[in-house]
Amino acid sequence: YREQLGSFARREATRLLAENQRRKHAGEAPTTRPAHSRPRPVAVETGGAPLNCAARVQKYIVTKLGEDWIFLVLLGLTMALVSWCMDYASAKSLQVYKWMHGELQGNVLLQYLAWVTYPMVLIMFASLFCHLVAPQSIGSGIPELKTILRGVVLKEYLTLKAFVAKVIGLTAGLGSGMPVGKEGPFVHIASICAAVLSKIMSIFSGVYENSAHNQDLLVCACAVGVATCFAAPVGGVLFSIEVTSTYFAVRNYWRGYFAATFSAFIFRVLSVWNKDAVTITALFRTNFRMEFPFDLQELPAFAIIGISCGFLGAFFVFLNRQVVLVMRRQTALTRFLTKHRLIYPAVVTLVIATLTFPPGFGQFMAGELMPRECITSLFDNFTWTKIWGSPPPPGLGRSAVWLHPQVNVFIILLLFFVMKFWMSAVSTTMPIPSGAFMPVFILGAAFGRLVGEIMATLFPNGILFDGIVYRILPGGYAVIGAAAMTGAVTHTVSTAVICFELTGQISHILPMMVAVILANMVAQGLQPSLYDSIIQVKKLPYLPELGFGHFSKYNIFVEDIMVRKVKFLSSQSTYRELNNLLKSTSLKTIPLVDSKESMILLGSIERSELLAFCDWWLSAERRILSQRQGPASRESWESFAYVDEEGAEESEEKVCDALGNGRSSSSITLSITARKDVSTSWEEAELDKQIDIDQIRIDPSPFQLVERTSLHKTHTLFSLLGLSHAYVTSIGKLVGVVALKEVRRAIPHVALLRPRSPCSAVPSHACAAVPRALCLSITLPLPSFLLRRSVLLHRC
Repeated sequence: YREQLGSFARREATRLLAENQRRKHAGEAPTTRPAHSRPRPVAVETGGAPLNCAARVQKYIVTKLGEDWIFLVLLGLTMALVSWCMDYASAKSLQVYKWMHGELQGNVLLQYLAWVTYPMVLIMFASLFCHLVAPQSIGSGIPELKTILRGVVLKEYLTLKAFVAKVIGLTAGLGSGMPVGKEGPFVHIASICAAVLSKIMSIFSGVYENSAHNQDLLVCACAVGVATCFAAPVGGVLFSIEVTSTYFAVRNYWRGYFAATFSAFIFRVLSVWNKDAVTITALFRTNFRMEFPFDLQELPAFAIIGISCGFLGAFFVFLNRQVVLVMRRQTALTRFLTKHRLIYPAVVTLVIATLTFPPGFGQFMAGELMPRECITSLFDNFTWTKIWGSPPPPGLGRSAVWLHPQVNVFIILLLFFVMKFWMSAVSTTMPIPSGAFMPVFILGAAFGRLVGEIMATLFPNGILFDGIVYRILPGGYAVIGAAAMTGAVTHTVSTAVICFELTGQISHILPMMVAVILANMVAQGLQPSLYDSIIQVKKLPYLPELGFGHFSKYNIFVEDIMVRKVKFLSSQSTYRELNNLLKSTSLKTIPLVDSKESMILLGSIERSELLAFCDWWLSAERRILSQRQGPASRESWESFAYVDEEGAEESEEKVCDALGNGRSSSSITLSITARKDVSTSWEEAELDKQIDIDQIRIDPSPFQLVERTSLHKTHTLFSLLGLSHAYVTSIGKLVGVVALKEVRRAIPHVALLRPRSPCSAVPSHACAAVPRALCLSITLPLPSFLLRRSVLLHRC
């Protein structure tokens, strides 16, 4: 602490070199660290000229192109193959589903049984498979990924088991025809793929063992996941930045674009190769007119779509959270459903399939359309209110399902929107891999189509411009509604860019951006995003935003929220104190101070390092080594062989040898007991010794804050650097520690606090005018760690 780190490192290196030279001349092994912390040996290349040539070529390629290019190509290629295979399998499953329904036409009962049983089997299979293989694969995956990118380690979330469970479970869910999405789970799949590839690449390059570098690659994986879902590389990168990153490192920009573009290109090339498309085109290509896509008179309608989608998106998040909270509430029903895990997804699938049964109620809400067919039909160029009641025109295709001979188009669209709204909110809570992006996208498209058909009815002759009459395009309203609704639910603006790339047209860029921004403004003031809502429900250790307008965050300081009773080690601590500290606390890092009196912070030590060092200090090998070097006789050393490393088991061969030499069993028992006593006394003596700090790896620069650091700056640093904790110092002295838990706990109470103003600044008549009951009602809700602030507020 008192000197420059560079000069200290040079002096320490000189000392270690001199000690190694002395040991070498003395004939000893030149060791500078205990066995538990020896560095890994460096591999020496053998094998002659071919291996050396290959190594030189590899080095040249890595030097010129960089290691990340190879990784990103592999990531993009893998995810494109996985995405195409999943789409192919789910599409074939839906074809079988519709084929069964068509073949059984004429027998309504068998049709209903097939329509209901097929999705139930797939959903229950997905739920059971994910529960048995990897429960971490259930749900969307983006909330947990946001937490991981925040620096929190979630156990077994990025493992190969979770990858297998997520891929198979999601394929079964998409093939069932239920309103579940692919985007959220696919972001999780891409992240797992990036994590597994990092472990494989770490064999060839040590940079992939760096946790900070792997965090950057996870951000790129998010962009790849979105890009391979919708063939939208630009929107995928922007969406990954908005959803997963509070602060985005610009160095990851090119990585994300390169990987996302490569994966989207391969994904579409595979579709062309399979003859699903003639060439590389947009996934849901539209053909709106480009010369006059909309009139200025339509802008109020676009604004109404954005504002309405803001309210509807906030209500969707609220409804989804309420369903999850009801299922998590400890009641007899929820305990029964938890015990029998397949009942809840089976019941939900049964209800949804029954209501969408085409010969039944489904005929009034286009129930026979699968999700992709819904999007394609809602984006078409026809005006359904004009062709309703007349022979369908050529090229109408699957859009004819929306035209019921007895029911108006508006009623069908309204029924579809209302029914699919609660169905989507409930189906995304099933214990299977499922996302909400695509169901919400379809909801927004249906709402926009409804507004577009209303506008077409209000302006049946179209809009006159420059002597030419241009008719209203309801399909354009559907695209705007889809972007606005998804933007409101996810709190992102990049959904507009995703819609551009999905449809292949940019004609409605201005009204779409206006609608998305208005939807975001409304939704952010009412509810958190869907991902933040799930984080709150699951109580994941994610650091929320401070919010706008809370100026008190600048007047709350670290000293108000920090923990003052800090567990620490000093340079004079004994091994007994270290052992007790490790048993009494679960801290991952422990601060090291100069002494208990000065409390000068010298650095921090990892818990794993201390555990390994403590085990080595009290190990049997070291005890034997000290016994050899001590004045004990050979008999005492031989008797040590009867006790293993724990001092509890006997060596049968030594006992047999001893009995063969004429020693009685009673003398052996007494010998073992005596050696146990010697071992215990040796450990007691070793525990009372002072710790040799020079033998432990110390982080000399742990992150530090001062007492007067504001909550706003603390929140910014924790979010920007991904900190889990920071030590609070005053002129170099350790006075406290603030962890992620304390910062998270302080944020909900920011609005309740007042600026730090002295009581003299408040007029006396103002104090007298405030009733005591009101003061108590203000101070009581504050947490204990802000008690000093509440007392100050009470005085004022």
